[in-house]
Amino acid sequence: MTTQRQRVAIVTGAGSAHGIGFAAARLLGAGGSRVVITSTTDRIFERVTELRADGIRAEGVVADLTDPAGADTVVACASDSFGGLDILVNNAGMTSVSDHSFAPGAIDGLSLDDWRASLDRNLTTSFLMTRAVAGPMQAAGYGRIVNVSSVSGPVAAYPGDVAYHAAKAGVVGLTRATAIDMASAGVTVNAVAPGWIDTASASDYERALGAATPVGRSGTADEVAHAIAFLAGEGASYITGQLITVDGANSISEERGR
Repeated sequence: MTTQRQRVAIVTGAGSAHGIGFAAARLLGAGGSRVVITSTTDRIFERVTELRADGIRAEGVVADLTDPAGADTVVACASDSFGGLDILVNNAGMTSVSDHSFAPGAIDGLSLDDWRASLDRNLTTSFLMTRAVAGPMQAAGYGRIVNVSSVSGPVAAYPGDVAYHAAKAGVVGLTRATAIDMASAGVTVNAVAPGWIDTASASDYERALGAATPVGRSGTADEVAHAIAFLAGEGASYITGQLITVDGANSISEERGR
């Protein structure tokens, strides 16, 4: 990372005002980073306006990150607008229970098309963005990549959503493999695994599950964002290939329903 400019962060999947992606972009920006944020719709420009109102230098890109051209466009925006990139937060993807853009399904009822669509949206997006930043980061000798996985898949599961679980587990495999590949170039690659988080897309059912965690509530997008910001910071320079679970101890609790 050069000393002549502030850090530059790309945060994908930041279209929702109450989501993890926007919370991470806002926190990184408040810490001095310039940010490029993405979503699949024009609402990303509303988020840009909000960031700029807080004094954060920000740009927005509408992009389909399941397409290599979309990933390249985002990286080009960071380079053209701010002179490079230092941080990538791979948050693009779908939520689990409450997303209805295509049907979840158990192993005996999931169509091949929905399987592929879920993997593309939740895993391929992270692969394509990581591949797009790998060259510039390694050439610069510096980089922080933080992937947003989930508790669902890597450490736990619930019935009826095979593809989502497989994709989010795949994000952890991608994290570990790329961490090894890029370690010698000064690039760290880590992941966070949110549990039940009370975002705008959370259903009443999900909030009830959050209330049943040992902490007694769902987490917030800001709480996940702080974990992301730590892994994206200077103090995490010797942490790579790791998964931080942000779930109020839900995944380690043996006694349920008390």
